[in-house]
Order: sequence, then structure tokens, then C-alpha cells
Amino acid sequence: MSGPDLSALGRESSWEGVRVAVGGLGVSGFAAADTLQHLGAEVIALDDGDDDALREKATLLEILGVDVRLGAGSTASLPDDIDLVVTSPGWSPDTPILTEAILRGTPVWGEVELAWRLRGEGSAPWLAVTGTNGKTTTVQMLESILRSEGLNALAVGNVGTPVLEAVMNPDPFDVLAVELSSYQLHWSESISAEASVVLNVAPDHLDWHGGLAAYTADKARIYARTRAACVYNVQDPVTEHLVEEAEVQEGCRAIGFTMGVPAPGMIGLVDDAIADRAFIAGRVSNAAELGSIHDLAPVDGEMPAPHLVSDALAAAALARAHGVSARAVRDGLRSFRPDAHRIADVARIGGVRWVDDSKATNPHAATASLQGFEQVVWVAGGLVKGAAFDDLVLTARDRLRAVILIGADRAVIAEALARHAPDVPVVEVDTGETDPMDRVVETAASLARDGDTVLLAPGAASMDQFRNYAARGDSFAAAVHRLRDRA
Repeated sequence: MSGPDLSALGRESSWEGVRVAVGGLGVSGFAAADTLQHLGAEVIALDDGDDDALREKATLLEILGVDVRLGAGSTASLPDDIDLVVTSPGWSPDTPILTEAILRGTPVWGEVELAWRLRGEGSAPWLAVTGTNGKTTTVQMLESILRSEGLNALAVGNVGTPVLEAVMNPDPFDVLAVELSSYQLHWSESISAEASVVLNVAPDHLDWHGGLAAYTADKARIYARTRAACVYNVQDPVTEHLVEEAEVQEGCRAIGFTMGVPAPGMIGLVDDAIADRAFIAGRVSNAAELGSIHDLAPVDGEMPAPHLVSDALAAAALARAHGVSARAVRDGLRSFRPDAHRIADVARIGGVRWVDDSKATNPHAATASLQGFEQVVWVAGGLVKGAAFDDLVLTARDRLRAVILIGADRAVIAEALARHAPDVPVVEVDTGETDPMDRVVETAASLARDGDTVLLAPGAASMDQFRNYAARGDSFAAAVHRLRDRA
């Protein structure tokens, strides 16, 4: 017997009789289970975890009528007669419950796909952002620009607030800045953004996707069905190729952003000015000034890091595709402040600058971070997730005063340094303790000279020694402050 016609179900439909399995009770999973139960579906929520936070969520959902199954084995098999699976973005495609659903012919959606299908009449358009690095910064810049135009806008998705929560908000937004990870895009099939961008593509999460080609293909999904503008990075030809291959809606334009002087159809830089030659009349011979790179909240008078400028250009292109004024771009970038642990100045001690970029959790992000400074004592290491560091070392070796390595996979980075930068001093810190940061900071202070930057940009994940990248950055900052107080 055939199941319900899911394509006909929306936010005004009755979902009564539809059995949905929600995989994972993280932020997005909880939002999905709560929303689907509210719409009348019969919801079974599954999670192999069983800690206090999950039990608290389970209690709330059970009160609402959701069947919650926690603990080891809860996700071993798909319950019978399931019409739809809504999966956590963290669950890889080879998770048994998902492969079982696919074998049965049961649709599998992510929370973002569900959100798209539940938009109401006249719902807010999406300005969608993905890429290996810079997603969160770009959507937060975009939100700031949109709000400077007077729009009721919100940055959502992988950035924190679930897209579903924003879509179901009883007070509708004018526009959403949507950060989408490759995980979320993998399970999306009908999203049609007003404008979309792939900021960059570099190897990451290859274990989840099964290889670089599959990872890139999932990033490319963001361009499918885009209505107004597919934005690409002129410095990353892969992103332009993805636009060329995308099946978009009629009238959609390809818009480049570049750190160089923009050609017609691009946004870029003329000296320090952000110049638009894409969204103005007479763009063949003219440009509109959208502000200056100095509007990007430089710290202590420093120039903004190149990747911060690149993210700003992408955000400006998406905002202009939505019709935002040049003034709003300028004002939005002026009011933007980066998140903690993203090129965050910690202190100046003597003539040395200490910077926390703990959020640089892969080599591509660490490379971008290193390029923002002239002479660096680089603190790196952690869980490298199969990544290679040869390209990073080749790019950054002339900037390296010294390198301090921590973490389980530090040997991978040490070997790349030995191959390509044998003259750079390397110190491995293995204290035998969970948190090595006091030793790291003391060592860095002994190696740094006046004018240098000590940069925590690990290029690796943190979970071998810390709860997450934020805890790693906090530990680094605390150790720097202890050093300053002793000075």
C-alpha cells in the first residue's frame, strides 16, 4: 500500500496519520520533532545518547505526545510503517537506519528540507551560504547588512537557530540568511534560494561524504533552483564551475566576488573600496562604491584579514541580489563584529600580539588565518580528520617564526613542516595532561619577537583534548591572560 503524498503536505495541512522517525535529538532534531508533532504527525524520536540534556528534551517531547527512544541500540533499526525519516545533519549516509530507509523507499529529509517545505504563503526568501570556511562570518555579515536596510532578518541554519524554528515563527521575517553545511545540503532536494553562494571548496569531512567529489557535489546543491543570483568566488575556480553546471531558474545571474578589481558582473576591490559592477546600470563602464575594507571593524588599527574581506564581498553580493542599498552594505559591515574565537585579539604583551582563531578547524581555514599576519608563532594540532598540511606549509612557511604543536595528530603537521619548512623551529607540547595551554603559551612567549603574532589557528578539530573549539580558545586566552598578569 502506498504511503501519504508528502509533496502535498505543508504547514496548513493535517499530518494526521503520517508516521515520522526523527533521527537525533540535537538542536535541529528537537525542532523537527516538536514541529511535526504540532502539525499532527505521529513522531518517533531516536537517539543513541542518554545524558541529562537529552533526557530533559525527551521529557518535554513526551509531554507533547512524541514517542522518544534513547540509549544504545535505539537507532539500530527503523521502526515499522515509517512514512518519512528526518535526519540529524551529523548522521552520515551510511548510518544503518538511513540505509534501511533508502532500501525501503522511505524518503529521508534533513531539517532544512523540512523547513523549506513548511514555508507559508509569501514566506521570507532565503539567501543561502555554504563553503568549507567562512560560512558563519558571511551569514552574520549578511544579517547585519540586511538589518541596516531596515529589514527583519535573521541568520539561521548551521549558525545556531534552526531554519525550521525561523520558518515556523508566528511573526514572519522579511528575509533569512541561511548557513548550510554540506551535511544539511546532502539531505536537501527542493530548496530554491533567492541567491546562493559557495564561498570556497577544500577537503573537509571526507570521511562523512566518502571523498572530495561527493563533498563538492553536496556543496553544489545550494545552487540548484536558485532564482536571482548564483554567487561564486573568482579566486576559487571550483565554485565558478559549480555555477556553470547548476540547474537554476530562468533569469538567474552568475555573480563573481573577487579580491581584485571587478570585471562587469562582479563585486570586488578598487584600492580599499568595495566596488559593485554587478547590480548597477551601466556596469560595463561604471561601479558603485559599497564602502571600504576599513569598515570591517579593524582591531587596534590593524587591517582586516584577507578572508574576512572575502566573506564581506560575498555577503555584499547576496545582499545586493536582494535589492539592498549601497548605504546598507556600508553600515552593516561597519556594525559587524566577528564571533568569539575567530581572529579574536586576546592581548598584547610587550611587542607581541596574541590571537585566538580556534575556529580554524581545518587546513584551509588555518591557511587563510596565517595569511593575515606577517610573522607568526603558530599554535596548531588536534584531530586532523585525514587532512594533509603540505599545501598550508608551502603557502605559509615564509611567515612562520616557529610552530608549537599539540594534540593527537600533531605528527602529521610535524612531517609536513619537516618536508617543506625544515628551518622553522618546531616544538611539540605533550604534557600528558588534558589541557596543554599554559605550557604552549610559555613556549610561545620564549620564541616570539617584537612585532610577531602568536596565533592559535589549529587546522584541526579539538575533541582529543577539549570539549569543542570554543573551550580550546577559552583555555588559550586564559593562559595568555595569566602570562600577562605575571609580566
